[in-house]
Amino acid sequence: MASMSSASLSSPDRRERSKPLVEVRAFWRQFFARAFDPYRPELHYMRGPGPAWRAKQIAASRHSV
Repeated sequence: MASMSSASLSSPDRRERSKPLVEVRAFWRQFFARAFDPYRPELHYMRGPGPAWRAKQIAASRHSV
């Protein structure tokens, strides 16, 4: 019984050579995406109830007494 084996068209050397280039490209793409991202969540972080909430709570507490 004869068996057939197929040879790969692309050599493993070529894949190994292109892998570092893919990694470098991915690194720089991720670097620029993070470095120049305009969204800054710390600027939008709420630090607690504001003056409108306090005024509403004071008004509500006066009505309940």
